[in-house]
Amino acid sequence: MKMEVEFDVRITPGALYDYMLYHTYTSPAGLIGAVTGALLVTAFFMGAGVLCLIAGIIILAYLPWTLFLKSRQQFLANPAFKMPLHYKMTEEGIEVSQNGEVQSQKWEDMFKAVSTPKSLIVYTSRINASIFPRKDLKENSAAVIKMISTHMPPKKVKIRS
Repeated sequence: MKMEVEFDVRITPGALYDYMLYHTYTSPAGLIGAVTGALLVTAFFMGAGVLCLIAGIIILAYLPWTLFLKSRQQFLANPAFKMPLHYKMTEEGIEVSQNGEVQSQKWEDMFKAVSTPKSLIVYTSRINASIFPRKDLKENSAAVIKMISTHMPPKKVKIRS
């Protein structure tokens, strides 16, 4: 039996921000920044000067704020985000189309699949990904997760329903 799932998604600044937060805070640099900020705030409470508190707060607030601004910028700069993207998942891979233009990628070429509370994310490379906002998937969510889990090796899939 051939499985296929089709759905449309709209990439919003919020969906981009969700992706950027995940991507950044699961990278070594993002983790180091968050830990450094938390250690500085902790140092303040253990008797270090107020400068530790200020530096810690700045470090902890800097990344989310810049990612928020960057997601808005990227949304405004990319005309593809103005219209819905149509996805079709087949036995071979994932096909995305918009305005008559179609691109596809085979399952075996996918880098990894993850989830956030707001999205399912399928990385097509270390830094590029297809973002599927859960609010757009609605009743297709379970079928999309099943397609990903069926066609990608378990070690590449980190999705929570």
